[in-house]
Amino acid sequence: MATAPAGGALPVYRWRLAPDGLATRRQLRAMGLRPGGQDVVAELRRPRRRRGPLVAYLYRIEAAKPVRPMTPGRWAALARANRARRICPACRRDAGYVIPAALGACVPCASPT
Repeated sequence: MATAPAGGALPVYRWRLAPDGLATRRQLRAMGLRPGGQDVVAELRRPRRRRGPLVAYLYRIEAAKPVRPMTPGRWAALARANRARRICPACRRDAGYVIPAALGACVPCASPT
């Protein structure tokens, strides 16, 4: 996570009232950009009842860098990771879906009855 500027606290804006030229990580990603190592310049706060506010950090759009492209090695690593999430640890078969963490095994192994 990026750090706050040395001068003090970050400016805080209410939800949907951020100035032009600033965006959250998700908004940058939707534009095909990434923060690229820049520091957080402000934060958004959305009040909630009975809990603390939701906080989103803002970055400068003009300082953002393009998203790095996926390489063949990254695609292969992602495919291996997703395949591992489908293998049942109890029966060692490919379940055809991601094994729920709450069950810890495929549905037939988790509830044999």
